[in-house]
Amino acid sequence: MFGLRKKRPKKRKKRRARKNRRKRVSMRDRLFRWPVLLSLLAAGVVPFFIYVLYLDAQVQTQFEGKRWALPAHVYARALELYPDQPLTAGQFAAELKMLGYRELSRPQLPGSYARLGDAFVVTTRAFQFWDGAEKSASLRLEFSADRLLGIWQANTGDSVDLLRLDPPLIGNIYPSHREDRILVKLDEVPPLLIDALLAVEDREFFNHHGVSPQSILRALWVNLRAGKTVQGGSTLTQQLVKNFFLTNERTLWRKFNEAIMALLLEFHYDKNEILEAYINEIYLGQDGRRAIHGFGLASQFYFGQPLKKLAPEQIALLVALVKGPSYYDPRRRSARAFERRNLVLQLLVEQGKLAPEIAQRASAEKPAVLPQNSTRVSRVPAFIDLVRRQLRRDYSDTDLSSEGLRIFTTLDPIVQRATEQAVSLQLDRLQREGVDADIQGAAVVANVNDGEVQAVVGGRDPRFAGFNRALDAIRPVGSLIKPAVYLTALMRPEQYTLASLLDDGPLDVDMGGGEHWQPQNFDRQSHGVNYAGKSHQVLLNDALVHSYNIATARLGIALGVPTVIDTLRGLGAERPLTEYPALLLGAANFSPLDMTQVYHTLAAGGFRTPLRAIRAVLTADGQPLQRYPLSVKRAFDTIPVYLLNSSLRAVTREGTGQSLQYYLPKGLVVAGKTGTSDDLRDSWFAGFSDSHVAAVWVGLDDNRPAGLTGSRGALRVWGDILSRLGTRSLSADLPAEIKLAWIDRRNGLLADDDCPYAVQLPFAVGTQPGEYSACELDVLDE
Repeated sequence: MFGLRKKRPKKRKKRRARKNRRKRVSMRDRLFRWPVLLSLLAAGVVPFFIYVLYLDAQVQTQFEGKRWALPAHVYARALELYPDQPLTAGQFAAELKMLGYRELSRPQLPGSYARLGDAFVVTTRAFQFWDGAEKSASLRLEFSADRLLGIWQANTGDSVDLLRLDPPLIGNIYPSHREDRILVKLDEVPPLLIDALLAVEDREFFNHHGVSPQSILRALWVNLRAGKTVQGGSTLTQQLVKNFFLTNERTLWRKFNEAIMALLLEFHYDKNEILEAYINEIYLGQDGRRAIHGFGLASQFYFGQPLKKLAPEQIALLVALVKGPSYYDPRRRSARAFERRNLVLQLLVEQGKLAPEIAQRASAEKPAVLPQNSTRVSRVPAFIDLVRRQLRRDYSDTDLSSEGLRIFTTLDPIVQRATEQAVSLQLDRLQREGVDADIQGAAVVANVNDGEVQAVVGGRDPRFAGFNRALDAIRPVGSLIKPAVYLTALMRPEQYTLASLLDDGPLDVDMGGGEHWQPQNFDRQSHGVNYAGKSHQVLLNDALVHSYNIATARLGIALGVPTVIDTLRGLGAERPLTEYPALLLGAANFSPLDMTQVYHTLAAGGFRTPLRAIRAVLTADGQPLQRYPLSVKRAFDTIPVYLLNSSLRAVTREGTGQSLQYYLPKGLVVAGKTGTSDDLRDSWFAGFSDSHVAAVWVGLDDNRPAGLTGSRGALRVWGDILSRLGTRSLSADLPAEIKLAWIDRRNGLLADDDCPYAVQLPFAVGTQPGEYSACELDVLDE
C-alpha cells in the first residue's frame, strides 16, 4: 500500500507535463496562425485595393476631357427668301413641312406657321450660321401663282428685303454606337427639371457620397411588401455609372462595380458636374437607328423646342421617360406616359417645388408631342456620301463621327426632290415600256453660277444607302465626250469654224500589229454631200449636232488624241485616260459627277469651278472651323466655248436631243448632248440651262445591254428634272466678239437667208467665210 502511494505523485507529474506540453503546443499554434491569418487577410485586401485603383483609373480616364463622341450634323442650304423670287406657295409649304414647322391657328412659338390660301404667317427659329446668328422673327409672306410677292414684319408691317430660314437637317455622321445628343450646361437647364429629376430619381442626391444605404433599405422594404420589384435603390450617381461606364447586365458583380465606381466618381468630382453629366447622358428615346440621349436632344425630339423654353407639363413628361422611354413612349403609349407625368407633377407639389394650382393646370394639359417623323433627318444618302468624300480631304473619319461638327452643305431640297421624282418616274415608265426591270439611273444637278451641287441621286430608290451610281458608276460615256473634240478644234479659229467641212466618209485607222479601227455612224451610213471633188462633206456644226462618229473621229485624229485629252483635263476630267483613237467617240469611263463637272465648265463659259457640296464647317459650339469658298479659274477663252455651246443648243432643237422639247416647258432654251455606249449598254445625257447643269446616266448594274440610246433613256430623265425646276433659259444675247452669218450647209460658204440650204451660225468676228455660195447650184448627193 505504501509503495502504491509513492507512485501516485509520479503519475500526476506526468499528467502535468503532458498538459504543459499541450499548452506549449497550443501557444505555438496560435503564434503560428496569426501570420497565416494576416497573410490571408492581406491576400484579400491587396487585390481588392488594386482592383479599386483599376476602377479609379477607369473612372478618371473616361470622365476627364471629352466625355461623348458627338455625331456631325449635316445641313442643307438655308432657304433665302426675297420679294419677286420664283417660288410657289406649295414649294414654301413643303419647305416648312420638311423643317418640322407646325401649322397652328396662332403661330407665336418659333417653328410654327399659319396659312390662308397663298398667304403665310411664320415665326422662324433662331439659328447660328457660319456668318452670324439669325434671330427668331414673326413674318407675313404672300405668294402669287409662281412668285413670292413680298415679306413683311407680322407686328409692324415693315417690309423685309431678305429672310433666311433655319436649314433642314439632312444627315448625321455617327460614331459606331449611333448615339445622338445636344449637350447642355447645367446653367442652361430649367431649375424645375432638376427639381423634378431629383424628386423622382434621387431625393438625397446632395447628401450621399454616391451610394445611399437609406435608399437601398427603403427600396428593399417597398419591394418586399409588394412582392415584386417596384422601386430601385440606385442613386442618380449609380445610374450615371451604369450608363456611362458599364453595361445593363443584371448581375451582382455589375452592381458591385457600380457601387465602387459611384463612390469613386463622387470622390473626384463635385455634385454639379455629376448632375450635368447625367442630364446629357441619360437615354430618353429612339428615332429609327438613332439613340436619343440627354434632355437637350429629347426636348427637340419630342417638342421641337430648346430645353429652356419648355412648360412644366413638358418638363414633367421628359422626367417621366427616365424610368423607361419605350414603356412610357408618349407617341405610342400616351395614356401611360401622361399618368407617369402626373405622378412627377404630384411629387413636385409634395416637395414644395411647384405650386398646386400650376400642377393642376399642367396635369390637365396634354403636351403636343411632335409626330415621329417630324424631327427625323431627310435621308439623302447619295449626297451625304459626296459630302463625306469631300470632307475627308481635311478631316479624319474619327473627327467626322465624334467632334460634333456642324456641316453646312449646298444641297437644295427643292432641286433634290425634283431630281428624285424625275428619276423614279421615268425609270418606272421605261420599265412599263418593256425595259429590263433592273434598270437603274443616277443624276447630279449643280448650280451654274457657283458650282454648288444641289442634288445627287444615286439610284432608282433615292433612300437606299447602297451603291452610289452618281459617284461610282464609272461607265463609258459615248458621245458625251465629243464636245471636247470640237472645242479643241474651235480653239484654232484659223483652221476651224462651225462652217468648216469635215469628211464623214468611211475611215480605216491602222493601229499597227495588223489591227484596224473602223468606226461607224449610229445608222451605219455616211452623211454629207460631194463638194469640190470630195465626198461626204458635212459642216463641223452638223457633225456635232447629229453626232456623226466618223467625222468626229477623223477630226480628233487630225487634232491629235493627246491634245483632245488636254482639253478634257481643262474641262475638269480627272480620271486616267488612254491615248487611243476610240477615246474620241467615248471609249472613256466617267461617272455622272465627272460629266457634271465637264459640262459645268462649258455652262460657265470656259471658267472651271470645282464642284463643291460644302459651304462651311463649324465646331460643336458654333465656332467657324473652315470655309469652302468659291474657286474659279479661266480654263478656256469664252469665244470658242460660246461657239461650241451654240451647237449644243442646236442638239436640243434639231439634233439627237430634239425630243427634249416634249419634256421641257415651251420656250425653254437649253444646251446638251446625248451619249450612248456600245451595244446600247449605257444611256447618257448632260446639259445645262442658264441656272442649272445636270448629267444623267441610265443602264444596268451588271453591264448588260439596256437597249436604250441616250435620247430614249437618260434624256427623258434630264428633261423631266429641268421641267420641275423653274430654271432659266440660256441667254440669246450675242457677245460683241461674235457675228452671225447665214451659211450654205452643203459647202460652208456664205448664203442668203432665203437659200433653201441656209443655216445661221455664229462666228468669231473676222472668221466667217468670205465667199458666197450659188444656192441654185444643185450639189446635193447624199
